[in-house]
Amino acid sequence: MDAVFKALADESRRDLLDHLRADNGQTLGQLCAGLPAMTRQAVSKHLGILEEANLVATVKRGREKLHYLNPVPIHEIGERWIGKFERSRLQALSDMKNALEQEKSDE
Repeated sequence: MDAVFKALADESRRDLLDHLRADNGQTLGQLCAGLPAMTRQAVSKHLGILEEANLVATVKRGREKLHYLNPVPIHEIGERWIGKFERSRLQALSDMKNALEQEKSDE
């Protein structure tokens, strides 16, 4: 999980993930073309970190290496960290709604 948080902490890596989410299965050249502010070496380095965190999977197709977004680690973060807090907040809103409806019907 630490590698995932480290990978997601960098804005450039999040941009790479956004590009893959919009158009999955891109080559390094295609990703570089979509991110003109980053050098090819920087994109390659960031992709390596994303691969180590299992956020990007690669498939070789001939001489090309295609990069695919792997959303599973992000989903696991949502389930482990965000989901727990969301459930209690939704329950509190539901309880408040029910209480307000009960007050209105008592009037």
